Amino acid sequence: MQSFDKYFYNLNIALEAVIANRMRSILTALGIIFGVAAVIAMLAIGNGARQEILEQMKMVGVNNIIIRPLYADDDSRDESMRGRFSPGLTLQDVESIFNIVPTVQRMSPEVEISAYAMANGIRRPVRVAGITPEYFDVFSLGLSRGNMFTQDQIKEGAPVAIIGNNIRAIFFGNTDPVGKQIKAGANWLTVIGVVEDRMVTEDASKNLGVSEFNNVIYTPVQTMLLRFQDRSAIQIADIQATRTGGRGRGGGMVIVTASANGAEEMRYENYHQLDRVVVQVEDSDQLTPTADLIRRMLFRRHNNVEDFEVIIPELLLEQEQRTKDIFNIVLGAIAGISLLVGGIGIMNIMMASVMERTREIGVRLAVGAKKSDVVFQFLSESTFISVAGGIVGIFLGIGLSRGIMQFTDILTIVSLSSVIISFGVAATVGITFGYMPAKKAAQKDPVTSLRYE
Repeated sequence: MQSFDKYFYNLNIALEAVIANRMRSILTALGIIFGVAAVIAMLAIGNGARQEILEQMKMVGVNNIIIRPLYADDDSRDESMRGRFSPGLTLQDVESIFNIVPTVQRMSPEVEISAYAMANGIRRPVRVAGITPEYFDVFSLGLSRGNMFTQDQIKEGAPVAIIGNNIRAIFFGNTDPVGKQIKAGANWLTVIGVVEDRMVTEDASKNLGVSEFNNVIYTPVQTMLLRFQDRSAIQIADIQATRTGGRGRGGGMVIVTASANGAEEMRYENYHQLDRVVVQVEDSDQLTPTADLIRRMLFRRHNNVEDFEVIIPELLLEQEQRTKDIFNIVLGAIAGISLLVGGIGIMNIMMASVMERTREIGVRLAVGAKKSDVVFQFLSESTFISVAGGIVGIFLGIGLSRGIMQFTDILTIVSLSSVIISFGVAATVGITFGYMPAKKAAQKDPVTSLRYE
């Protein structure tokens, strides 16, 4: 009990010294405050980046391969490939890959067009996507209400649709859209389901080819090809276009038109039946060999015309994660330097405090205080300053993280571990950098200290 009273007495002396010099203590704690706030904010940014990566992986699938069509000019190709006919990316390619490649688990072909939708007197531009039910399995996407396409609806190309949540809100408000009709382009579609709410970041949509699920009208791919558009079908306009300057499908059908000043202009039409195919394999280790096999298969099927690209999103995600990790390391290092500077500030101020209170130290030692008591007193002062600065820094860091998320649209997640780590570092800095001044104070000679003016 007596030992406890002694420590409590020393703590009381240290706290009184901190309060008596409150302005100096506040200025000393600023380094710790900003350091802790920076650590929390940087860790929050890192956690947010990691969460975005996980969400993107969930959306795109860790075992998925994406096949996209290319629309390059014939002039950019090798001489031996010019003028060669390619049927483009078609449903026949999907069927062949699924039947031949043993590692393929699911395939999701997609056709997407832009159109105007109309319902309940509201008319808005929308995206219409022709898909198969595997689309929802590949992207782990569920329905908030309604049912999935049936096999009969898919085979017959029935005029049915599953709509995104934002489409529901815009055209139907709070009413249940299931069973109601919506007009997309020239076709009336019966709504049979609504996609669950799922947000997609702009980076994921751009880099990984993930659609914004909430703003799309989904219809069976056969419905899209039958009722909306089938780019693989040869039309009379296509034949006429080739007569005026088309070169075939080696890199896009060339349409020659006249501009306002009479000069000829060329534009390359998309001849691919599909806009994208997502291939899901059974295991992530099979991604690279499967992608190579698919690339060789399509190259042969397209008459040695490479008018497609095969992408492994996992590589993009790893590269993005590596970039963000480097960014977080740099920011963490800056935050660590702030804490280091704060610790040096504590040491300098405590050194100055020891010099100013030399006589006080001599009096304490002369009346019977032990050197350990003096060490504990000054160590307690530095710890008080750093802990108080750490507490203030925690609140400042949380506020800074929320401000970053609100004003910059950067996702930040403050975790309990980041708060514990920053507070622990603050206390450690106070003890570490306060020990040297405390030890120096305890080593002073009492007689010399009493004579100090």
